[in-house]
This record gives sequence, structure tokens and C-alpha cells, in this order.
Amino acid sequence: MKVDGQCHCGAIAFEAEVQEGSMTVCHCTDCQTHSGSAFRANISAPAAGFRLVKGAPRTYVKTAASGARRVLAFCENCGTPLYACAVEAPTAYSLRIGTLKQRHELGTPKRQIWVQRRLPWVTLAESAETFLGQP
Repeated sequence: MKVDGQCHCGAIAFEAEVQEGSMTVCHCTDCQTHSGSAFRANISAPAAGFRLVKGAPRTYVKTAASGARRVLAFCENCGTPLYACAVEAPTAYSLRIGTLKQRHELGTPKRQIWVQRRLPWVTLAESAETFLGQP
């Protein structure tokens, strides 16, 4: 499925190919902090199908507790989180669902990760596969 995304102010826009029904919700504390919310909803886009069509995002390299490093891209004007990817030679981009124009067509989350960090009041689709940490 082809998707278009952009930041809140429109300074950055992108397009990508994603697999419908492959959304993941992450409850890790890093995603809670970076999203400013209780979790982050993402969908993976292969690098070959991802393209920036307007602007250039600002980036921040995050180092997880595991030592893994990820680039977090965001708009420097409005602060909208856009995607994450590997630091070098990314094979996929983890797109932030809220930036996609087609977010309503993506279906419900397929899986939830880091559920051991999920806030007790968060309930999502029971059909989603759950993982205590990183699968």
C-alpha cells in the first residue's frame, strides 16, 4: 500500500510503501518519552520504497539500553516525529502512524512490544500479538 506522510507544519513530506495490517505499538519507555504519550504506533516501510519528497528532517541518534543505535527523524520547525531507521545503510524505516494521511486504512495493530512497560490504563486490540520486550 502506498502512503503519504508529512509533519504538522508541512515542511517535510514523504511517501512510502507499507504492508497493510502490519502496524506495531511500542510501549517502551523511550517511545513513551519520544512520543510524549503512553506508546508509539509505527509501521515498517522497506528502504527501497521510502522517499522524502519535501524538506529534510533533523535527526537525533538514540542509543537504547541494549546498545542499539537508531536515527530518529523529526521536523525542526514543528517538532513532529516522522520515522526511525538504522544509523547506517537502513533497510527499513519505522514510520510514525500519526504522520500518514492513510492512517485510518492501516487496520488495527498486529503486535504490541515492550508490554512489560505498558501503562496499566492502556488497552488495545486483544487480537494483537504481544511481547514482553523486543521480539
